Amino acid sequence: MAELAYREALNHALDEEMARDPRVFLMGEEVARYDGAYKVSKGLLEKYGSARVVDAPISELGFAGIGVGAAMTGLRPVIEMMTWNFAILAMDQIVNNAAKVRHMSGGQLRCPIVFRGPGGAGGRLSSQHSQALEANYVHFPGLKVLAPGTPADAKGLLKSAIRDENPVIFIEAELLYGSKGEVPEGEHVVPIGLADVKREGSDVTIITWSRMLTSCVLPAAERLAANGISAKVLDLRSLRPFDTEAIAAAVKQTNRVVIVEEGWSWAGFGGHIADFIARECFDDLDAPVSRVHGLDVNMSYAANLERAIQPSVERVIEAVNAVLYR
Repeated sequence: MAELAYREALNHALDEEMARDPRVFLMGEEVARYDGAYKVSKGLLEKYGSARVVDAPISELGFAGIGVGAAMTGLRPVIEMMTWNFAILAMDQIVNNAAKVRHMSGGQLRCPIVFRGPGGAGGRLSSQHSQALEANYVHFPGLKVLAPGTPADAKGLLKSAIRDENPVIFIEAELLYGSKGEVPEGEHVVPIGLADVKREGSDVTIITWSRMLTSCVLPAAERLAANGISAKVLDLRSLRPFDTEAIAAAVKQTNRVVIVEEGWSWAGFGGHIADFIARECFDDLDAPVSRVHGLDVNMSYAANLERAIQPSVERVIEAVNAVLYR
């Protein structure tokens, strides 16, 4: 094991996959000479050259389209969005071309491409730069959507995403880049579609993904344990596909569920998870599924309001107590 920052784990994954497969290349704003806006691509230009680490102009729709075309002709692009907030400008290429070309060509064309970059709140970046947008992308058939919450999962899932034959949306929580964690040394690949139990428990299951895992769910589980409540923490990691078997097993074990997500409640991904549980696991439930999410407002610039809008340890504990009827 080696302790790596989240950004370092991503860098290692890119480096290893570029060394393994000459078809892999990286394109995006400031990924080359500047080493990436968040230094994820540090050192890659020097190692692989400007043909494989490509600085793009500020035109998300344009360089997303270049990546889609390159993937269709046999390359394996990794397209970095400086933030998923900017990727809204590239939605047409992502959802109308990348997600659909395999179906519309009758399987004659493939699009093995990764769109990756930071998402969620960034720390006083206000409304246009602080959105958790994973619910947008899970809606579209043809896309896989990943949202790792630890350095080890970030490395292992990015390697799987680059090797996948389908377009993958890879969302990296912006506030996690500096966080550190143990990452297995050598070849480390995490399969797409498998959740991970980050903490065992018997009284309630807390389902989450991305930054909420470490920012509020695991700390809440620690405080609950001090009060005699045993919380199982299930980190989805992969949102499309998601691990239905792991969720069903957790519900059967604990009979109570709280879902925690950074995004909004209205048509949020947590609602889809709750729907699955209500339909497929109803007989194992002893309480209604509860959801903790970002408040249904635009993100504020003020630090105190930004904190108030996002899920917190206190709100998770409150939700757990509610499903336990305490």
